[in-house]
Amino acid sequence: MPFGRRITREKKTITAMMAIYCRDHHTDHKGLCTECVSLLDYAHRRLDTCPFEEEKPACNLCEVHCYSALMRERVRDVMRYAGPRMLWPHPILSLGHILDKLRPAPKLKARAQSEKKRR
Repeated sequence: MPFGRRITREKKTITAMMAIYCRDHHTDHKGLCTECVSLLDYAHRRLDTCPFEEEKPACNLCEVHCYSALMRERVRDVMRYAGPRMLWPHPILSLGHILDKLRPAPKLKARAQSEKKRR
């Protein structure tokens, strides 16, 4: 299944955040450690199955919680740490992430109804 620009950018953003987090917390590894690779893979799979697709809101504003509670907390830790450190190495991804938080989150029912109208 091909992914649109929004999902592709989200994947790049979480990948960059994970690299910053892992580099600073798991220094004995070159690249991502096994734990971070596993978390990144989980995040990518969640993005692949997002019901909002290209209209996807920022995850913390979404009414659908795709992540399990444990994984949500782990990703939240990564974002809290890496988010402020993203600005200099990844200014475009950082700006996109900030703008995503400003967009209103779509409602799942409203999205389903608009999909039916298009068909």
